[in-house]
Amino acid sequence: MQDGAGRQEPVRGLICLGPPNNGSALAELFNDPCRKDGIIGQLSGVFVPGGFDPGADPLVHDVRPGSMVMQHLRNAGTRPDIIYRIIVATNTSGDPAFFPWFLGKTWECSGRRAYRATFEGDGIVPHSESRLPGIPLDVISVCREPHDPALAPIQYCHINLPRNPVVMERILQYLVMPVHDTVTR
Repeated sequence: MQDGAGRQEPVRGLICLGPPNNGSALAELFNDPCRKDGIIGQLSGVFVPGGFDPGADPLVHDVRPGSMVMQHLRNAGTRPDIIYRIIVATNTSGDPAFFPWFLGKTWECSGRRAYRATFEGDGIVPHSESRLPGIPLDVISVCREPHDPALAPIQYCHINLPRNPVVMERILQYLVMPVHDTVTR
Protein backbone atom coordinates (compact mmCIF):
# COMPACT_ATOMS: atom_id res chain seq x y z
CA MET A 1 0.00 0.00 0.00
CA GLN A 2 1.15 3.50 -0.63
CA ASP A 3 1.19 4.50 3.04
CA GLY A 4 4.31 2.34 3.45
CA ALA A 5 5.58 1.45 6.89
CA GLY A 6 3.38 4.14 8.47
CA ARG A 7 0.29 1.97 8.02
CA GLN A 8 -1.94 4.97 8.60
CA GLU A 9 -4.76 3.79 6.36
CA PRO A 10 -7.20 1.56 8.29
CA VAL A 11 -7.56 -1.17 5.68
CA ARG A 12 -8.36 -4.77 6.56
CA GLY A 13 -8.65 -6.15 3.06
CA LEU A 14 -8.18 -5.22 -0.57
CA ILE A 15 -10.08 -6.95 -3.37
CA CYS A 16 -8.76 -6.31 -6.89
CA LEU A 17 -10.33 -7.27 -10.22
CA GLY A 18 -7.76 -7.95 -12.93
CA PRO A 19 -5.31 -5.28 -11.75
CA PRO A 20 -2.16 -4.46 -13.73
CA ASN A 21 -0.03 -4.62 -10.57
CA ASN A 22 3.15 -5.13 -12.57
CA GLY A 23 2.42 -2.64 -15.32
CA SER A 24 0.48 -3.12 -18.51
CA ALA A 25 1.69 -4.70 -21.74
CA LEU A 26 -1.34 -3.12 -23.39
CA ALA A 27 -0.17 0.35 -22.29
CA GLU A 28 3.18 -0.45 -23.87
CA LEU A 29 1.48 -1.64 -27.07
CA PHE A 30 -0.56 1.58 -27.15
CA ASN A 31 2.78 3.39 -27.35
CA ASP A 32 4.62 1.00 -29.68
CA PRO A 33 5.23 2.85 -32.96
CA CYS A 34 4.70 -0.29 -35.06
CA ARG A 35 1.71 -1.80 -33.25
CA LYS A 36 -0.24 1.03 -31.65
CA ASP A 37 -2.49 1.86 -34.61
CA GLY A 38 -3.62 -1.77 -34.94
CA ILE A 39 -4.21 -2.26 -31.21
CA ILE A 40 -6.03 1.06 -30.83
CA GLY A 41 -8.10 0.28 -33.93
CA GLN A 42 -9.16 -3.08 -32.49
CA LEU A 43 -10.18 -1.56 -29.15
CA SER A 44 -11.64 1.72 -30.39
CA GLY A 45 -15.19 2.12 -29.12
CA VAL A 46 -14.80 -0.97 -26.91
CA PHE A 47 -12.06 -0.25 -24.39
CA VAL A 48 -10.88 3.16 -25.60
CA PRO A 49 -12.87 6.00 -27.20
CA GLY A 50 -12.69 6.78 -30.90
CA GLY A 51 -9.71 9.04 -31.65
CA PHE A 52 -7.89 7.74 -28.56
CA ASP A 53 -4.44 9.28 -28.07
CA PRO A 54 -2.37 7.21 -25.60
CA GLY A 55 0.22 9.97 -25.36
CA ALA A 56 -2.39 12.28 -23.85
CA ASP A 57 -3.83 9.71 -21.44
CA PRO A 58 -2.26 9.93 -17.95
CA LEU A 59 -3.59 6.49 -16.94
CA VAL A 60 -1.85 4.82 -19.87
CA HIS A 61 1.38 6.58 -18.91
CA ASP A 62 1.00 5.59 -15.23
CA VAL A 63 0.47 1.86 -15.88
CA ARG A 64 3.43 1.44 -18.21
CA PRO A 65 5.82 -0.98 -16.44
CA GLY A 66 8.67 1.53 -16.29
CA SER A 67 6.61 4.48 -15.03
CA MET A 68 7.26 6.24 -11.75
CA VAL A 69 3.80 5.18 -10.50
CA MET A 70 4.54 1.50 -11.10
CA GLN A 71 7.99 1.87 -9.54
CA HIS A 72 6.42 3.50 -6.47
CA LEU A 73 3.90 0.66 -6.15
CA ARG A 74 6.64 -1.98 -6.47
CA ASN A 75 8.70 -0.24 -3.81
CA ALA A 76 5.69 0.03 -1.47
CA GLY A 77 5.08 -3.72 -1.53
CA THR A 78 2.26 -5.27 0.46
CA ARG A 79 1.29 -4.90 4.10
CA PRO A 80 1.18 -8.01 6.32
CA ASP A 81 -1.91 -6.67 8.15
CA ILE A 82 -4.02 -6.57 4.95
CA ILE A 83 -5.72 -9.54 3.31
CA TYR A 84 -5.24 -9.20 -0.45
CA ARG A 85 -7.60 -10.82 -2.93
CA ILE A 86 -6.82 -10.71 -6.62
CA ILE A 87 -9.62 -11.97 -8.84
CA VAL A 88 -8.69 -12.67 -12.45
CA ALA A 89 -10.46 -14.36 -15.33
CA THR A 90 -9.13 -16.96 -17.70
CA ASN A 91 -10.16 -18.39 -21.04
CA THR A 92 -9.35 -22.06 -20.43
CA SER A 93 -11.43 -23.21 -23.42
CA GLY A 94 -9.76 -20.77 -25.84
CA ASP A 95 -13.17 -19.44 -26.86
CA PRO A 96 -12.78 -16.42 -29.19
CA ALA A 97 -16.10 -15.03 -27.86
CA PHE A 98 -14.39 -14.46 -24.50
CA PHE A 99 -12.78 -11.28 -25.86
CA PRO A 100 -13.52 -11.21 -29.59
CA TRP A 101 -11.36 -8.17 -30.32
CA PHE A 102 -8.24 -10.27 -29.61
CA LEU A 103 -9.78 -13.65 -30.57
CA GLY A 104 -10.21 -14.62 -26.92
CA LYS A 105 -6.63 -13.84 -25.94
CA THR A 106 -4.80 -11.23 -23.86
CA TRP A 107 -1.52 -9.55 -24.77
CA GLU A 108 1.34 -9.92 -22.32
CA CYS A 109 4.97 -8.96 -22.35
CA SER A 110 7.09 -12.12 -22.37
CA GLY A 111 10.40 -10.31 -22.18
CA ARG A 112 11.96 -7.04 -23.14
CA ARG A 113 9.61 -5.68 -25.82
CA ALA A 114 8.55 -9.21 -26.80
CA TYR A 115 4.79 -9.67 -26.76
CA ARG A 116 2.65 -12.76 -27.01
CA ALA A 117 -1.06 -13.48 -26.87
CA THR A 118 -2.24 -15.81 -24.09
CA PHE A 119 -5.51 -17.29 -22.88
CA GLU A 120 -4.35 -16.65 -19.27
CA GLY A 121 -5.97 -13.26 -18.91
CA ASP A 122 -9.19 -11.31 -19.29
CA GLY A 123 -8.59 -9.75 -22.71
CA ILE A 124 -6.94 -6.66 -21.22
CA VAL A 125 -4.83 -7.84 -18.25
CA PRO A 126 -2.88 -11.15 -18.28
CA HIS A 127 -2.34 -13.06 -15.04
CA SER A 128 1.37 -12.19 -15.08
CA GLU A 129 0.49 -8.51 -14.65
CA SER A 130 -1.83 -9.13 -11.70
CA ARG A 131 0.53 -11.24 -9.59
CA LEU A 132 1.93 -9.93 -6.32
CA PRO A 133 4.57 -11.81 -4.30
CA GLY A 134 2.95 -14.19 -1.83
CA ILE A 135 -0.62 -13.43 -2.96
CA PRO A 136 -2.48 -16.23 -4.78
CA LEU A 137 -4.65 -15.38 -7.76
CA ASP A 138 -8.32 -16.29 -7.54
CA VAL A 139 -8.85 -17.49 -11.11
CA ILE A 140 -12.43 -17.46 -12.40
CA SER A 141 -13.08 -19.59 -15.49
CA VAL A 142 -15.89 -19.27 -17.99
CA CYS A 143 -18.99 -21.15 -16.88
CA ARG A 144 -20.83 -23.00 -19.60
CA GLU A 145 -24.50 -22.16 -19.12
CA PRO A 146 -26.02 -21.73 -22.59
CA HIS A 147 -29.41 -20.66 -21.24
CA ASP A 148 -28.01 -17.84 -19.09
CA PRO A 149 -26.71 -14.91 -21.18
CA ALA A 150 -25.20 -13.36 -18.05
CA LEU A 151 -22.70 -16.20 -18.12
CA ALA A 152 -21.75 -15.96 -21.79
CA PRO A 153 -17.96 -16.09 -22.36
CA ILE A 154 -17.73 -12.33 -22.94
CA GLN A 155 -19.07 -11.74 -19.42
CA TYR A 156 -15.68 -12.93 -18.10
CA CYS A 157 -13.55 -10.37 -19.94
CA HIS A 158 -12.01 -7.38 -18.15
CA ILE A 159 -14.71 -4.96 -19.22
CA ASN A 160 -17.46 -7.10 -17.70
CA LEU A 161 -15.77 -8.42 -14.53
CA PRO A 162 -17.42 -5.84 -12.22
CA ARG A 163 -20.91 -6.95 -13.30
CA ASN A 164 -20.26 -10.68 -13.71
CA PRO A 165 -22.53 -12.53 -11.23
CA VAL A 166 -19.85 -15.15 -10.46
CA VAL A 167 -17.34 -12.41 -9.62
CA MET A 168 -19.90 -10.47 -7.56
CA GLU A 169 -20.70 -13.62 -5.59
CA ARG A 170 -17.00 -14.20 -4.89
CA ILE A 171 -16.58 -10.60 -3.71
CA LEU A 172 -19.56 -10.96 -1.37
CA GLN A 173 -18.07 -14.16 0.03
CA TYR A 174 -14.83 -12.30 0.76
CA LEU A 175 -16.67 -9.40 2.38
CA VAL A 176 -18.70 -11.57 4.77
CA MET A 177 -15.95 -14.13 5.44
CA PRO A 178 -14.70 -13.78 9.02
CA VAL A 179 -11.06 -12.76 9.27
CA HIS A 180 -10.09 -15.98 11.07
CA ASP A 181 -11.52 -18.04 8.16
CA THR A 182 -9.42 -16.37 5.49
CA VAL A 183 -6.46 -17.89 3.79
CA THR A 184 -3.22 -16.57 5.19
CA ARG A 185 -0.04 -16.06 3.29
